[in-house]
Amino acid sequence: MKTQNLLMIGILFGGGLFTSCAQKSPYNNADFEIKAVQITHDTDLGVTVWELAVNGTAGATVPTAVGQLDGAPVLGYVFPTSLQPTDVGFNETDGIVALALTSHPDFDDTPLWDENNDAVFDNDGVVWHPHWVVLIEDKRVAGGLSVKQFKKADETVVLPPTNPGMPMYMDSPGYPVLAKNKVIKVVVPDYRINNRTDFKYDGVTAFMKVNTSIDDMPMLGVYEVFSVASGDLSLPYTIK
Repeated sequence: MKTQNLLMIGILFGGGLFTSCAQKSPYNNADFEIKAVQITHDTDLGVTVWELAVNGTAGATVPTAVGQLDGAPVLGYVFPTSLQPTDVGFNETDGIVALALTSHPDFDDTPLWDENNDAVFDNDGVVWHPHWVVLIEDKRVAGGLSVKQFKKADETVVLPPTNPGMPMYMDSPGYPVLAKNKVIKVVVPDYRINNRTDFKYDGVTAFMKVNTSIDDMPMLGVYEVFSVASGDLSLPYTIK
């Protein structure tokens, strides 16, 4: 499956699916221009530190609320990886495992976590927070990818217990995220990724959007890719 996923990435980005951005967002600025990306393993603490540096100010630009879930904008700093879905708590399935740091003021999909520390757990979607997702090819959206969905009745689907309860391969793992100056970073314990430190990765910034009204469109699709660290999303980077 690992080879299959990497092949799919090559087809997606090599085929130019991401050059079409018919529904451009107003958020394509220096805050999403990738300067560097790296993941460092700290053996003493048993964690990996995932970092993405930009030319602007990381995390400074957040979406403008539209007042409802349908059509809600989502901004993301995303780390596509060669990890397997089973490494992060999903069942075995095809797709690209990615760690996405997202902001979206119209809804909160981290019901277990109070990111703004105000004792209210459902009002902090705008605060940058992490999600594990499985991405698949989706030509219905300009960005060419969407988060993989499933039917609620499908008993073969396995999600981590920290998932937000949506019929998508998505988890809300609650890792700490820090955006400071030009860098946004997240700390991931080794045991939460099956103690894997041999995977490859890349960096992407993107605009996504929620859909709850159109049956033949994805629930969460990528509508615009702002920047790709490697240029072609070949996942060339290894853990330091």
